[in-house]
Amino acid sequence: MIDIRICLISTLCIIGLIILTGCNDQKKGKEVTPTLSWYVFNEPSGAFAIAARNCSENSQNTYQIKLVPLPADADRQREQLVRRLAAGDPSIDIIGMDVIWTAEFAQAGWILPWRRETMKEAKADRLAAPLQSVMYRDEMWGIPYTANAQLLWYRTDRIEEAPATWDEMIHLAETLGESGTIQAQGERYEGLTAFFISLLATAGGSVLDTHNERILLAQQPTMQALSTMAHFANSPAADRTLSTAREDQARLAFETGNSSFMVNYTFVWSSIQQNVPEIAPHIGWARWPSLSTDKPGRTTIGGINLAVSAHSRYAQLAFQAAVCLASEKHQRIAATLGGLPPTITALYDDTEIRETFPFADVLRATLRDAVQRPQTPLYNDVSLAISRTLHPMRDIEPDKDYIRLRDAISRALNSKGLL
Repeated sequence: MIDIRICLISTLCIIGLIILTGCNDQKKGKEVTPTLSWYVFNEPSGAFAIAARNCSENSQNTYQIKLVPLPADADRQREQLVRRLAAGDPSIDIIGMDVIWTAEFAQAGWILPWRRETMKEAKADRLAAPLQSVMYRDEMWGIPYTANAQLLWYRTDRIEEAPATWDEMIHLAETLGESGTIQAQGERYEGLTAFFISLLATAGGSVLDTHNERILLAQQPTMQALSTMAHFANSPAADRTLSTAREDQARLAFETGNSSFMVNYTFVWSSIQQNVPEIAPHIGWARWPSLSTDKPGRTTIGGINLAVSAHSRYAQLAFQAAVCLASEKHQRIAATLGGLPPTITALYDDTEIRETFPFADVLRATLRDAVQRPQTPLYNDVSLAISRTLHPMRDIEPDKDYIRLRDAISRALNSKGLL
């Protein structure tokens, strides 16, 4: 005879299992929408958060984007990302990738190349230099989101016309005395590397042949760049704190009113308007100074590209989301709220953008022929080799440092004496 108690217990167990299964199904139902984690620097205006929210809502529950803030400092951003990506962390889906990381991340297998179905939208109406920054080994590894480049900022109440060359600017600054100081970035960090590469490109040279991973550094343009750096740093026009100055220190020094010139990124414009509105009407802008009057100065391109992690569990959704985040609508928001220049050409004719960036034409012209920093997986070591060799600028001896620079970069490329 079957024990009735056993039947009752069995029936209760089955009912319990059905209830638990139903609860689990409901719980799973709540988690049906995949969450895409977007690792990007902590943008203070809220522009990135708006883009994430808009794209999540427009996806109609296909995905949700969660912002994961990274530090403001680019070196610390890279450090955190490299550790996670090297460990195969599947929690990273979309990466706010500095333009100088493309080759390193691609070569390491940490990001995915863009395929034909999403590539067309990613390339649409983009400026050439930002687009080039996502290319490596003839493949596309990201979508250009925001751009950046340095301009020359100067006091129109002291200077009638912007100087065209570094020599002219240094001479003008010296004639103005203490109020003529030139603010620039001279600390031993990426900003010093960018300063050298900009001068080198302006002189017609480049650091590497990135296709063949070999040093170029032609002697004439390299010597011209080094001589200009030494001339500037040893001039009375250079700020006494040049060797410890980054972008923000240069901005703050310029805002005191004791300087007449500054080479810096576009964030300084909104800062001046907010912090010292009384001098804002007296601020002019021009292209980064050249080394001769027959061709304009060139400066390195900056900005953020969006890449998809190779370890993402939702890679195809991440590509779709990246296209949405970097759309014209969200680039406009990033520009007007956050002061981050767009990578879409047509936006520089947009009324709202031009109100935010009254220097839009100069900035677009600068970005059109901006120079790439060496697109090599070893860029971090190459950059350290440059900044350590050339710091402090006042001690540069062009003849000796030309040889030292070639040697340091050669060691970095051969993974010897990594810095």
